[in-house]
Amino acid sequence: MAKMMSLQAAIAEYVRDGDSVALEGFTHLIPFAAGQEIIRQGRKDLTLIRMTPDLIYDQMIGMGCASKLVFSWGGNPGVGSLHRLRDAVENGWPRPLEIEEHSHAAMANAYDAGAAGLPFAVFRGYIGNHLPKVTSTIKFIDCPFTGERLAAVPALRPDVAIVHAQKADRAGNVLFEGIVGVQKQACLAARRAAIVTVEEIVDTLDAGPNAVVLPNWVVTAVAKVPGGAYPSYAHGYYQRDNSSYKQWDAISRDRDSFLAWMQEHVIQGPTDTAAGANHGVA
Repeated sequence: MAKMMSLQAAIAEYVRDGDSVALEGFTHLIPFAAGQEIIRQGRKDLTLIRMTPDLIYDQMIGMGCASKLVFSWGGNPGVGSLHRLRDAVENGWPRPLEIEEHSHAAMANAYDAGAAGLPFAVFRGYIGNHLPKVTSTIKFIDCPFTGERLAAVPALRPDVAIVHAQKADRAGNVLFEGIVGVQKQACLAARRAAIVTVEEIVDTLDAGPNAVVLPNWVVTAVAKVPGGAYPSYAHGYYQRDNSSYKQWDAISRDRDSFLAWMQEHVIQGPTDTAAGANHGVA
């Protein structure tokens, strides 16, 4: 059964320097609070994995947590570039960042392969695409049955997977509702730990249509963190704060303004017991 613990304790116990860490969530349920707790605890040399790195990875990269990024799209959704990501790649600030870029399809299939315990994923893709020229982990193989040329990528097996969800019951079973991404697959693929932050802990999970229940045998730790996905949204709990994404563009363009904001709002900011609005851009 999953452990019930604080977010601070979960990160301290399970996330180590040099780990590969996947913080997943698609459009909503993005684990901002967990990423900011990793920053506060000063983790370094991480390989960060995410299908759509956005503001939280910009913050983690800008604070020097990462040495490598495995991803399939990176940007400030609806706004533009991630300036801390670009500064790391183009100028090596605050440290050089290695990148491994894939398509969404490749990442999703790679998580599926990791969840199934397979060494790599095979799928139809990368036809006429330039990424195989710059990403060495993209290969092509011939199907032994049909001869069809197929793409192959290594399975994604992060040391630690971290996701946010709406609810967990007291046994550690987790409920995701609304739009779902690869949270389930990331947790199943994790080698050492799957950490889940939730809006609330309840006696009984009431799963409706389009819901996913992650059983407690997959989950290592559950932390109650209301507002833990802010400024992204949590279906049924709070809306996306679009103004925060717009503000981040100006905040993150300049190194000094970025560091000042991070010091005020993250380093000296709240942990898992605080109001959700304080976890993101204010």
